[in-house]
Amino acid sequence: MTITRGAVAPDFELRNQHGQTVSLQELLSRRAVLVVFIPLAFSPVCAVEVAQLNDWHDIAASAGVEVVVVSVDSVATLRAWSDDTGFRLSLLSDFWPHGAVAKQFGVFLEDKGFARRASFLIDHDGVVQSIIESPLGETRAFSDYERAIVALTSDSDS
Repeated sequence: MTITRGAVAPDFELRNQHGQTVSLQELLSRRAVLVVFIPLAFSPVCAVEVAQLNDWHDIAASAGVEVVVVSVDSVATLRAWSDDTGFRLSLLSDFWPHGAVAKQFGVFLEDKGFARRASFLIDHDGVVQSIIESPLGETRAFSDYERAIVALTSDSDS
């Protein structure tokens, strides 16, 4: 079952493309977090989407949101992808146990072996405030991300 809006996000620890352990709890201690699940590194739609997220990273950061990308690819694959593209985003490997974090969020596609295209905006308290999804062959709309972040920052100002 997919995590729903208003639910507490499951904590996780994954290694990024540099082999460093990143935990959701640690990230949330500093700011809100946008967890972006992608199917596979180097695939055309994922490459376009992550490049857009990378370009948009500073805007999200200025709004108090950390963006992390999660895929079932290995750390080595994510490092090669990051080195090849110059991505500054934290690319997190959900490689082993295969797709465990995607399964916790309810977005792992068992028949395909990877996560569906879903993003979760999680506030400082660990509560999912927004979910943004798109079909596998389509990128998520950045206007949806922007609306979600504006709503999050408006709620925290109240």
